[in-house]
Amino acid sequence: MASPSSTAATNVMLAIFEKKTVSLDLYRPLRNYIAFNYSEREAQNLEDDLQTLKQYRSEIERVPAASLPARRDILQNYYKALCAVESRFPISPDKDHINSVFFTWYDTFKNKQKAVQQNIHLEKAAVLFNLGAVHSQMGLSLDRSAVEGRRQASHSFIAAAGAFAFLRDNVAMKASMGSSTTVDMSVECAGMLERLMLAQAQECVFENTIAKGSTPGVCAKISRQAGIYYEEALAALNVAPLNYHFDKGWLAHVQLKAALFYAEACYRYGMELHDKEEIAEEIARLKSGISALSEAKKTSPKGAAQQLLDAINKLEANLNQNLARAVKENDRVYLMRVPQASSLAPLPAFSLVKPMPMNDVLDASKEKMFASLVPDNSAKALSRYTEMVDDVIRSQAERLQRGSELARVRLREMDLPDSILALEGNLTLPMALKEDVEAVQVCGGPAGLEAELQQLKDLKRVNQELLVQTEELLQKEATEDSQFRSQFGTRWTRPQSSTLTKNLQDRLNRFAANLKQAAESDARIERSVRDHSALMSILDRHPIESALPTLARPIMSLDANEDAIAGALKQSLRQLEGLGAQRAGLEDMLKEMKRKDDILPKLMTSTGSHEDLFRKEIAKYDHICEEIAQNLEAQEQLLLQIQTQNEDFASIFNLEDYKASRERIYKQIEAAISKYREIKENINEGLKFYVTLQDAITNVKQQCSDFVMTRNIQCREMMDEVQRQISGLSFQDNKGSNGYNYTSVPQSHQVPRSNPQPPTDPANMPNAVRPQTPTYHPPQQPAMAGNPQQPTMPGYTQNPPPYGPPQQPTPPYHLQASGPPYPPPQHQQQPPPNHEYGQPAYPGWRGPYYNAPPQQPAPPQQPGSMPRPPYTVPSPYHPPHHQSGYYRQ
Repeated sequence: MASPSSTAATNVMLAIFEKKTVSLDLYRPLRNYIAFNYSEREAQNLEDDLQTLKQYRSEIERVPAASLPARRDILQNYYKALCAVESRFPISPDKDHINSVFFTWYDTFKNKQKAVQQNIHLEKAAVLFNLGAVHSQMGLSLDRSAVEGRRQASHSFIAAAGAFAFLRDNVAMKASMGSSTTVDMSVECAGMLERLMLAQAQECVFENTIAKGSTPGVCAKISRQAGIYYEEALAALNVAPLNYHFDKGWLAHVQLKAALFYAEACYRYGMELHDKEEIAEEIARLKSGISALSEAKKTSPKGAAQQLLDAINKLEANLNQNLARAVKENDRVYLMRVPQASSLAPLPAFSLVKPMPMNDVLDASKEKMFASLVPDNSAKALSRYTEMVDDVIRSQAERLQRGSELARVRLREMDLPDSILALEGNLTLPMALKEDVEAVQVCGGPAGLEAELQQLKDLKRVNQELLVQTEELLQKEATEDSQFRSQFGTRWTRPQSSTLTKNLQDRLNRFAANLKQAAESDARIERSVRDHSALMSILDRHPIESALPTLARPIMSLDANEDAIAGALKQSLRQLEGLGAQRAGLEDMLKEMKRKDDILPKLMTSTGSHEDLFRKEIAKYDHICEEIAQNLEAQEQLLLQIQTQNEDFASIFNLEDYKASRERIYKQIEAAISKYREIKENINEGLKFYVTLQDAITNVKQQCSDFVMTRNIQCREMMDEVQRQISGLSFQDNKGSNGYNYTSVPQSHQVPRSNPQPPTDPANMPNAVRPQTPTYHPPQQPAMAGNPQQPTMPGYTQNPPPYGPPQQPTPPYHLQASGPPYPPPQHQQQPPPNHEYGQPAYPGWRGPYYNAPPQQPAPPQQPGSMPRPPYTVPSPYHPPHHQSGYYRQ
């Protein structure tokens, strides 16, 4: 049996030499063009780019380079730089263009032929050709005796095929438009070289397949594909314009390789047929392979490598050996009829290689060279194209938004998906209503009203206690004054207390009336809380959704298809949601396409009509527009289906009754919120009233304390005077008797003459610090004393107050235009001179006990003595002008 590696030692492949050129100066013509058409400053700014381009061209002219990978990189960079130059500098024979640049390149296969053009496409084509040539040389330079070397060689030949394919499809035709051209850069030559490089790449794969010991069937398929690639290259070499352009060694190599790999496929395929005992077809395949090799050796030109000829002879011997064995077995055992070669099916083939895509490698859209130069016509064209794209994006986005809004409106009309959620127990409140309920619950809800009512009671109690304490102060002073008056008779000449405290008593009486009316208002609030507690109790439900009715299944069902109807409706809703998500994705896709859509390089390199380019580029958005139209059409059909399904669902589950019950609960919650807010506002108004009244009573209590203190001072001085009168002593006699004792006067009111200072009791000291009566301030209620401008709570004046009769009586605090309602303690207002408490307050105030006889001067006032009488009483208490009328008489 023949060796399974008959072609393992071929190792004969072709590489391509680079094209040669002549020296060319691109720097000076391009710089002059920039300075003339733009500015000298712009030329200076682009000096680095011009120098880089000059360096690239200089390195291209030097062949060979230091290393093949470095040469490859130089060619790729120079090609991208040429794309940038093409888009910004018009190079042509035109007098308005750069017409001093001539590109010259020699044919690779016929060194005496050359092309000279004022066409940058010739330069680009030559660079691409050389790039493919370098890749082929890299593949041939690798050691293919090992698996890794063959793999790398295959990759290099694939890259070479990609370069030649890119040349054929993008530049070759433009480079051949001039009068001076060469065959090696024609479309036909580029295509032939692409096939040749693919054949050699597939051959490397075949060698690795043999080395790995793959089955004969797999080896046959890979070998046959290599033969097909060689046959395609051979076909291009045998027709114009290539049939007389290449030497005979090339033709012989390609022809023999095509026959070799066809025969190799027959050889491998025959081995597989032998294992299957299909001897007749094996014989036919082996004969076909032998015939192909014989024909190739006869017809191929001379000049093929001896190594290739040795491989053919070895394979031919293996074929003949297997054929003899197969014929012998067929004659002795199988006796099968051998078919004609023409009747056989084509050998199966399998390609494991394809040209490397060079679009990304040679993409010049991100090239920064000469980026600041944008011709005016290209800028205008780009602006127009951008407007076209914006129109497409805007119109499609509006269609998507209308589709989404239509779906929301239609579902809301059908009360979906709320009814499905209600069936599953996932109840929800309208967002606005839920926020109102949460606001009530955060404030404590109806259950918290009891605590606020207790605050009202506590504030009322504190006000009542303050009022009682203040009245007791005046009553105690009046009682003591009455006792002294009855004790001393006409000698007790100061005015009676009732005369001086009339206004204070009137104010205290008004406070008492206010408290009485406030108690009635408090009672009305308590009644309102009790009367509406059942209504407001719904607001204490946690969560509030538990108060909503549930959508129950029908009690009786004839066909028990409720689950099927509900399930179908759910499925349709899920499909509708999927269409919505697809629309969101399509909108994002549109925006991303617009972001990446940069046609400026194409505009600057385009030589045809911009309109044609626009139509081609804008067509990129057609498939997304079509998807949007399909999405909206599918949604419309699905909404009609959902409407039908929802009608069946509503009929079976009695949806109308559920909606009515749910609306009743909504209205109950709204009514409860309204009543809660009303009661809450009334309580807040009451709390504000009590705090204000507490400050007012405290102020009056302080005035009463000052009055009592001053009266006590007058009392002691008058007692001294009365005692002197009774004992007959003169004010100038400092050695008199101890005075007269009035046994009916309490000892605490007797003041010795030798001690003019008041007693040490802090309550009777005008300059001592008096303890303040504690006041009650409810939590979070600001004190309002001395702040008449503090506004009332918002909303109190919108509705008539719930306290008081329907008519509008005068408020308990009689409003007066003069003076603020709460005089600040630190700025006590002085009453006018004619006030009843003013100086002189009553006849005899400066009587005999204050005015000394004419012959005796008045004793000087000692430091630290009591303030001079009379005391100053502020004006009567006036209610704040902003009082809301919460409590009325």
